[in-house]
Amino acid sequence: MSHKLASRWAAGVIALGGILAGLGAQPAGAQKGTLVIKGSDTLVNLSQAWAEAYMKKTPGAQISVTGGGTGTGVAALLNGTADIANASRDMSGAEIERGKAKGFVPTPTTCALDGLAIAVHSSSPLTKISLPELARIYAGGVNDWSQIGGKPGRIVVLSRESSSGTYVYFRDNVLDGKNFRPDALLMTSTKAIATEIAKNPNAIGYGGEAYFRGRPGIKVLPVSRKAGGEAVMPSDETVRNKSYPIARPLYMYTPGKPGGLAADFIKFTLSPEGQKIVGQVGYTPIK
Repeated sequence: MSHKLASRWAAGVIALGGILAGLGAQPAGAQKGTLVIKGSDTLVNLSQAWAEAYMKKTPGAQISVTGGGTGTGVAALLNGTADIANASRDMSGAEIERGKAKGFVPTPTTCALDGLAIAVHSSSPLTKISLPELARIYAGGVNDWSQIGGKPGRIVVLSRESSSGTYVYFRDNVLDGKNFRPDALLMTSTKAIATEIAKNPNAIGYGGEAYFRGRPGIKVLPVSRKAGGEAVMPSDETVRNKSYPIARPLYMYTPGKPGGLAADFIKFTLSPEGQKIVGQVGYTPIK
């Protein structure tokens, strides 16, 4: 794991510890009211599952969950139209400063872990891929599958849109900040990427592992840090111990330390019941 990745991971764990300490006095199931959650496409299905389970335990609570990408959620948090912003990346310095200008410090809670999966069609002969190969595919340089051991055919490169936190994470940590190739197809959701890969033998895409795991027509590739290195599949073990090269934390951001219904809901997501749901949806529980 790069120094940059390790620093971000450590920051997420520290933030989690602080939030857990602050949530300790919140009475589970005692809250009423409305909670608006917006943001990460990676987290939308998980958050909906959490919301459904929480509302069954807390009849007075109404929770709305929508996606649209991390950027959408962060913008909603900053303009006051969301109580929680789901994020698959760290908020930028500029975003945090905008929060401060509005009188609060955006505060992250690490709620789950994710092995950012690399997916191809199930008919692909590839058995692994390296980070340098991914960079050359997505930034430009590798255009045909035969260049990296696949069947001859032009690679159809699928990506999320720029408002996606997963797009930003992939650009920063796989492409080292380079721009995506101009002919990459920008998809509106990870679900759309999975649908296209399942029917297109020449496609490649990336996204939260829950969208690809066990899906017909899709193969998730083990990833190595360097050419010829040991390739590792995303799993609970490899994501937690960070041996999978593109493992990342997933966040819920609040406008300052969470309180009231937001605090109680976050406490539920971090509870054994909430973390069990993380695994059921297809991501990695924090512990």
